[in-house]
Amino acid sequence: MKSLPKKAGKKPESKPADMPLGAINYVMIACGAAVIALSYLGMYLERDVDGFFSLYISPFTLVAAYAWTVFAVLLRRKKEAS
Repeated sequence: MKSLPKKAGKKPESKPADMPLGAINYVMIACGAAVIALSYLGMYLERDVDGFFSLYISPFTLVAAYAWTVFAVLLRRKKEAS
């Protein structure tokens, strides 16, 4: 099999790759991680399995924070038409 002759000329311009996540995504992920850490810290400080925070507050904040983090990773901004 013969190889095709290489074309002499310009090299294709390489543009920098776009970052998959923007600054707002990282801020949202950091906020979600902080709420997750604070929820686990609150359960640790309460040290009671049947405590109010461990049974009622922490499960909702953890589920919300994990959902917030997934949303932050999946969020994409619409590209502006130039």
